[in-house]
Parts: sequence; structure tokens; C-alpha cells
Amino acid sequence: MVQKAKILLVDDRPENLLALEAILSALDQTLVRASSGEEALKALLTDDFAVILLDVQMPGMDGFETAAHIKRRERTRDIPIIFLTAINHGPHHTFRGYAAGAVDYISKPFDPWVLRAKVSVFVELYMKNCQLREQAALLRLQLEGGGGKALLGDTKEPAGLLAELSARLAAVEEQAEALSKQLDDDSADAAAVATAAHLERKLTGLRRALDALEPGTGNGAASLPSQN
Repeated sequence: MVQKAKILLVDDRPENLLALEAILSALDQTLVRASSGEEALKALLTDDFAVILLDVQMPGMDGFETAAHIKRRERTRDIPIIFLTAINHGPHHTFRGYAAGAVDYISKPFDPWVLRAKVSVFVELYMKNCQLREQAALLRLQLEGGGGKALLGDTKEPAGLLAELSARLAAVEEQAEALSKQLDDDSADAAAVATAAHLERKLTGLRRALDALEPGTGNGAASLPSQN
């Protein structure tokens, strides 16, 4: 069973949270509510999120301050943030949003289809990264002395294990390539394109490490790419 991604919705108005849930429910992912910046930061302490939708205007800790705290934490600094605002103070206000670490800045009222499409891209990238980490974990177990058999069955020989790992990685590579083609468009978000390119580079490194384990290639020099 494929695990669902979590999407954090941050807004001090219950009616806005309800509207976001209605728009994003079609993605069939786990939607988590937070009614303040403080509540959002608490949620981020324990759960991993694919993307954060963050209201700019909130009493107490506003969206900009909340984003600054998120970006200062090593655990959460790479989570994409989409700012939502009901006001438009011109380029300077928008620039402040990007400077705070947002990947996008959307003014209310927004097009539900556009918002859903943007969020879906980051959810898909998150899922691909999760799959990539799973492949890397299996490879590390194999490099450490065949521990990967515990995950794939004690009866598998090394050659069979490598073949299964290769097939799993190939499936992720195929999906990542399809996603990159979808983003190969002038209208695509620059942040999403950059994230997809980073994912492809990690996949390439993982493929090289797997190829190095093949008989006759000298697996003693094999190393896995960083998963940061």
C-alpha cells in the first residue's frame, strides 16, 4: 500500500482551511490543519510534509516569521512553501515572500485548479524522493554485507537481489523522467523544475552505485549518493 503524503495547511481562519481542504481533497493525500504559525511549527516537529500552504496575514506570528523558523530548522528547511495572501502590496511584498523561502506566492482569490496543480507537482516530487530513499537504504544494506536479504527474502542470491534492486530503481527512474517531461514547459515553476533536476541527479548517482555492485565491476569502490 502506497503511503500518502502529508500537506500542511496554515491559516487562522477556519473557513479558509475548509476551502483549502475542499480544493485539495481530490489529490487524495493527508491534509493537516494548523490555525497559527506556532501550531504549524509544532506539527513540523513530528511529521514530514510534502508541501506547506502558508497564509501571510495571521495574528501573532505571521507567515513570513513562520517561514523563517521553518527554513532555519535542518529537518524542515527543504519543504516547499506556497504563500497565500489576500492582499497585494506590489513587487516589494512579493519579493519578501520569496526572500522568506517561498517557492510560490499566490494572491487570493486564487484559481482552485491552478493551486491544486501546483501542489500536486510537489506531492509527486516528494513521493519520488521517498522511493529513492528506500532504494538507497536497500543498497546500503547490500554494501554492508548482504543485509538487504532481510528486506527482500532470505532465499535471494546476491545476483537476484541486485536484479530486483535494479528493477525497482528503473521504475523510479521512469516515473521521474515522465515527471520531468511534464515540467518541461515555459509555464512550469522554476522551483519545481530545480527540484526535479536534483532528484534526477540523485537517481543517476544511485544507478552508478548499483552498477558498481555488478560482478566484475569492483564493488569495493562503490559509494552511495548523499540523500540530503
